[in-house]
Amino acid sequence: MSDAASAEKQLRDRIASAKRVVIKIGSSAITSVGPGVRRDRLEFLADAAEGRMAAGSDVFMVSSGAVAAGMAPLGMNVRPRDIASKQAVASVGQAELAGAWGEAFARHDRKTGLVLLTATDIGRRDTARNAQRTLDKMRTLGIVPIINENDAIATYEFHFGDNDRLAALVAHLLSADALLLLSDVDAMYDRNPSQPGAERISYVAQHDLLANVEAGDGGALGTGGMASKLAAAKLAADAGVPVVLTSAELADQAVSPGFTGGTVFEPRAERMSARRFWVRHVADAHGSVSLDDGAVAAITTGPRRSLLVAGVSHVQRGFFKGDVIELCDRAGALVARGIAGYDAAELRDLLELRAAETEKGGIGRPLVHADDLVVI
Repeated sequence: MSDAASAEKQLRDRIASAKRVVIKIGSSAITSVGPGVRRDRLEFLADAAEGRMAAGSDVFMVSSGAVAAGMAPLGMNVRPRDIASKQAVASVGQAELAGAWGEAFARHDRKTGLVLLTATDIGRRDTARNAQRTLDKMRTLGIVPIINENDAIATYEFHFGDNDRLAALVAHLLSADALLLLSDVDAMYDRNPSQPGAERISYVAQHDLLANVEAGDGGALGTGGMASKLAAAKLAADAGVPVVLTSAELADQAVSPGFTGGTVFEPRAERMSARRFWVRHVADAHGSVSLDDGAVAAITTGPRRSLLVAGVSHVQRGFFKGDVIELCDRAGALVARGIAGYDAAELRDLLELRAAETEKGGIGRPLVHADDLVVI
């Protein structure tokens, strides 16, 4: 057995024995134009989740489909395009989905609870901790969480854009042992699987850039295509969470030992701390600075180092102390993100003065401490 095949088998065995599992369901897997919520599909997926829970795992469901589910009760055959209409339709769809999932799991004497999140909730550390505590308490009470983006109130600026990314963030928030991304495609392929010669990618190593993969957008009912799923899978893997990407039709097999289908993504060897993950993937950047070549080399190679004021060329966008800022090279390319130790105005003053102690070693606190700096 080759090294890659051995690594894939170990990863699949690890996923098969995962204790805490997040399962994300795509819109197209549980809704359709006209009928709306496909209750038979929800029942099938609830059966698969019940099988996993009966085997001793904790399961958290991330369900798309609020807009699609709300279209049928309102007599709509075309997905609305403007944000206000989407949010109004989603408010109807959330109730439809919550009821349908509740009925599907009630067949197994399971209670469900609806948890609606926005990017702002995950981006703020206090509300993220509250969400984490709520989800964990639901687990201890035997409640199956049905998690969805709060489409009815999420604004354009703070929109997850799709539930694939939400699922990856939730997987990190819960320190999940595995994330299953279930949609209408059985695996990731190097091109559209309908094209001749398309080949399934069974295993993606941690540092595989997938440069030869062509990923498309979502379909008529959803917002997350293969590009979205790929980004979410890589995000979760970067957080240290193993990922399986496959079809919802294979859910019963995907949650069982011995599953060889779909695509599995190798996670980072060591889980990223919650603070560093928040800096890299969740928090909004409120400013940016340009670094000289020496500073770029210092923070991107070798052991983790703090960014000293001496390595900053100039301030590109304003910020306040405590904000997450982008650290760019001379060409403007993003190389890292971190939490600022100075206000932009204070930093500009230091750069103008170029005091001797700053030039020789950055005496005083660094602009970004090593614990708050994440290389991109």
